[in-house]
Amino acid sequence: MRKLLAIVMASILAIGSAAAFATDTTPETAQPPANHSTVIKMPGQYHMFDGVNLTEQQRQQMRDLMRQARNDVPSINVAEMEAMHNLLIADKFDEAAVYAQAEKMAQAQIKRQVEMARVRNQMYNLLTPEQKSVLNQKHQQRMQQVEQQISGLQQTSAQKLSTTE
Repeated sequence: MRKLLAIVMASILAIGSAAAFATDTTPETAQPPANHSTVIKMPGQYHMFDGVNLTEQQRQQMRDLMRQARNDVPSINVAEMEAMHNLLIADKFDEAAVYAQAEKMAQAQIKRQVEMARVRNQMYNLLTPEQKSVLNQKHQQRMQQVEQQISGLQQTSAQKLSTTE
């Protein structure tokens, strides 16, 4: 069960990574969706520079970096996802094959994450010290929100377990 969960999470991260590369930087006036507070986001699925006042030159430099990154990042291999699906629906479960396929997919995901981190580092270094300070404050706020969401999920799960016993 844990391995299946790991596989599902790897797939979600792969898709999320692709979505991160597909998006562009948004102006700080962009509003989050109405259900923003109820959605649990995976790391990396937020606009890193939300709330930071960027100059037009910085925005353009960031757009240019993202365009370049879209060309440099390894794409998600649909055939690999299909191969995993075929292993999951097979009549007989082949743990070794699933493990090998998950490992292969995870390595590709690691490459995408490293490339995205490289690009975000370049973007971060375009900021002024004041903008970096605002960004770091926003990051701390997001981390607190994530901790609260995780805590709430754990409490909800514990409550469900106690009512089903």
